[in-house]
Amino acid sequence: MKALILAGGFGTRLRPLSCTRPKILFPIVNKPLLQWTFEGLAENNVKDVILAVFYQTEVYIKHHRIPRSGLNLIYSHDPLRKPLGTGGSIKKAQRYVGHSDFIVLNGDIFADVKYTEILKLHKQKDAVATIALHQVEDPSRYGVVELEEGGRIRKFLEKPQKRTGSKNLINAGAYVLSPRIFDYIPADRSVSIEREVFPRLADEGTLYGYAFDGLWKDIGKPIDYLEINKALLASFENHQKKNHPSTIKTPVALDRGVHIGKNSIVGPDVVLGRNVSVGKNVRIWNSVVLSQTAISDSSSITGAIIGEGVFVGENVTISEGCIIGDHAKIRDKVSLAKGVSVCPAKEIREDVLTSQTIS
Repeated sequence: MKALILAGGFGTRLRPLSCTRPKILFPIVNKPLLQWTFEGLAENNVKDVILAVFYQTEVYIKHHRIPRSGLNLIYSHDPLRKPLGTGGSIKKAQRYVGHSDFIVLNGDIFADVKYTEILKLHKQKDAVATIALHQVEDPSRYGVVELEEGGRIRKFLEKPQKRTGSKNLINAGAYVLSPRIFDYIPADRSVSIEREVFPRLADEGTLYGYAFDGLWKDIGKPIDYLEINKALLASFENHQKKNHPSTIKTPVALDRGVHIGKNSIVGPDVVLGRNVSVGKNVRIWNSVVLSQTAISDSSSITGAIIGEGVFVGENVTISEGCIIGDHAKIRDKVSLAKGVSVCPAKEIREDVLTSQTIS
């Protein structure tokens, strides 16, 4: 079976981190999102994966040398200056998909989905499209569906106003599609499959839904990115290191080469990437720190995302919601207020006391 991963988004809500990496390469508990996706697909008997990407994204992926889990990879290139939308990207990949049912995934989701079960329902109903559905508290960022008995989707509403209740089944960004789908997608223009194609299929009675309870998160916002790391940390078995000169409060994830100085407190809910160096008397809580970053003595990081190769000086305070871009430098005794974003390679020498982006 083949799968198509839509990975052409710009990741604007994840800037400044997405200025230097596509969303599909964001590390989740020290493993790129794309690697998690590959592993999940391989476990569901997928053999071939088509990546719908811009050329620059392909370069990033190849540079990272992500383990493929035995999958064969093909690249379908979207034009950078003329975004095709979800439907347009699917249409452009038609020649790679062939004439069998196939999986489509939005590249910025983490989804613990049994695709073989969705495929079974899809074939039983002879559907044109079958959507993975997940229940959320606030559906306003997603597409909401109403299911009939038997799984047929009666109504499809993209990104409705917030509502309450227990029926907030949303489009989880994972589909099984019949090759008949290509008859519904016009060529050579941007097409939203969610807004233009799925409502038409619902009207025709050929759109079905499969609700699942597995772990799911759209990492489109920084808070979502922190939450999926936290959720996975909670599912891991953590052991506090004995005789360690610092205090590690589980759950935490420490990649290879991590060094933590004396009297530092790391955790709970902390991910430290490869070769991260933490000085003495440091406090890190509910944060993700990417590889090759150095955090100097007596600094404090709370609820933040710190990019790759960042230098944090002594006695620095980085507050909740801060995002520090790759290779930025935060000098000694600087305090960053809640929600400050620092662009890549920027040097901060003075306190930033209001939420803003430093570029």
